[in-house]
Amino acid sequence: MIEIRFHGRGGQGAVVASNILADAAFKEGKYVQAFPYFGVERRGAPVTSFTRIDKDPIKIKSQVYKPNYIVVLDPTLMNVTDVTSGLDKDGIVLINSDKYPKYYNLSFKTATVDATSIAIENKLGSRMAPIVNTSILGAFAKISGEVMLESIVLAIKESAPSKKEENIKAAKQAYEKTIM
Repeated sequence: MIEIRFHGRGGQGAVVASNILADAAFKEGKYVQAFPYFGVERRGAPVTSFTRIDKDPIKIKSQVYKPNYIVVLDPTLMNVTDVTSGLDKDGIVLINSDKYPKYYNLSFKTATVDATSIAIENKLGSRMAPIVNTSILGAFAKISGEVMLESIVLAIKESAPSKKEENIKAAKQAYEKTIM
């Protein structure tokens, strides 16, 4: 089983990203779970969301404590919480950042993508509050190999409430611009 934990802030789309990822994996014939964990439910507050993907039915009904992948939608969370807590020793951390992976000096494989700039370029959200979820999913497809970019694109087409083409373009751009 593959387990993914998303760390973001309210309004960035972490919960939607988790759901779109699950939908993409489901389209590939896999079993999935996606669910959020909310603390303070307000815009800008830390949000955690989870996705599980497996070839067999998933019977676990708890949070993800030992993820294979960590996806960080807001790099300022790196200073606020231990986002790598429980990460598998062979796990990968994907960070929305304009910095190179080495900047974070983590003891895990690390990848970065400037999902914020991509979202702003594609007019997803606003300049002050860009919505980076579809960009980060394109990057996840590249670094993980767990889902194909084409499945992410199809899930975005079906799930994005608006700006479907812009979201698809953002995912594709992030796939190409991810640094590992």
